Amino acid sequence: MQRVAAWLNEKNPGLDGPIGVEEDLIEARLIDSMDFLEFIDLLEDISGDSIDLQEVTIDDFRTLARVRERFLGSAVLADAPAS
Repeated sequence: MQRVAAWLNEKNPGLDGPIGVEEDLIEARLIDSMDFLEFIDLLEDISGDSIDLQEVTIDDFRTLARVRERFLGSAVLADAPAS
């Protein structure tokens, strides 16, 4: 999730703090239509899987929690620091 958060912060340099996991990324305009395909490319790169746009809905991209659940479950675990 660090790469996703870094990408969102890069696209939105005016953010005042961290993005909440339940914050609506679309309503908050953190992802717009111009960046959406780049966002999908990022998720595919992190997960190592292709995203079939016929099998997803906009709600799958609405929050960081949903993105993690839908696309990055195992990738997030691999990205986590060792304890």
